[in-house]
Amino acid sequence: MLSSLRHASKHTKVPALQFAGTRLATASARCLATVSQQSAPSNDGTQDPYAYCRSYVRKRDYEAFLMSHFYPNQLRDAFFALRAFYVELASIQESVSNPLIGKMRIQFWRDAVKSFNDGRPPKHPIALALYDTSNKAKLPAYHLKRIVDARNSFSRSVGVQDAELDSQSHMTVDSLTAHAESTSSTFLYLLLALLSQSASHTYSHAASHVGVAQTISTLLRALPYHASKGHLVIPAEITARHGVSQEEVFRYGGDAKKIDDAVFDFATLANDHLITARDMFNKECGGKVPTPVRPVFLSAVPAALYLERLEKVNFDAFDPSLQQRSWRLPWRIWRGYYAGAV
Repeated sequence: MLSSLRHASKHTKVPALQFAGTRLATASARCLATVSQQSAPSNDGTQDPYAYCRSYVRKRDYEAFLMSHFYPNQLRDAFFALRAFYVELASIQESVSNPLIGKMRIQFWRDAVKSFNDGRPPKHPIALALYDTSNKAKLPAYHLKRIVDARNSFSRSVGVQDAELDSQSHMTVDSLTAHAESTSSTFLYLLLALLSQSASHTYSHAASHVGVAQTISTLLRALPYHASKGHLVIPAEITARHGVSQEEVFRYGGDAKKIDDAVFDFATLANDHLITARDMFNKECGGKVPTPVRPVFLSAVPAALYLERLEKVNFDAFDPSLQQRSWRLPWRIWRGYYAGAV
């Protein structure tokens, strides 16, 4: 590039710095256009934001759509607004062509949440529905901002900025747990607030553990996909303990040496968090999740079912059967609600 700039300076009247600035401006304009195209919804979406969110969740998050039926009728649209917001943020990494565009989309949502205080949400169906839900349910803006910020950078403490947009890798279990607390667990805090149940320490503490378990099971389920893209989602702390070679995982998948041992450790961590949540309800609530908060804790059901299926294939996260939907899931969610089980 430096040689190109020297060539341009020599043979044209355009100074090198001006030439470089023009290229940067052009690239930025293209990025802005891409963000606008990806973020701007159809007019139908803005005319009925809740219907847009409902359709969005039905298409993008099968498990959440199943769980939505157990929320009170008057709060179901609010659940869809919150979940659509969460899924939109979570899918940015896979839906953009480069980190710069992803960061711009993250900034859009940061500005959108900030605009709620002024009563001027952007003309985006998810933002409009989220704004209306936040006002009606008086949801803590802090939780919304925390989720956005976590998607932008999962490890400020070690100076890794915008890390999630560049990689799904975590160096330590503590780093991953902190990220899960700021995303999955914080989303559950929002749902508790939606149901007017956020004052309970027991519920919040249990939600924290369920959120971590949910994050780990999601990462394990996505392990084959991310490995094919050159990312290893199991924390380096765990893979190093077992002598797992990242290059072998990227090349051989489930046949890589010791990868099943690392998966076992990671899955055990998720299961431990589920057990902790169950123990809390056993101790404080007589062994069952209280009815008012059961919709929130249905989030534990898909995680628990996945871990059971993973164990049956001897912790081979690359087994093709794990990429298929389980026919048991709708029934397990139904049973989880009526039995009050986590």
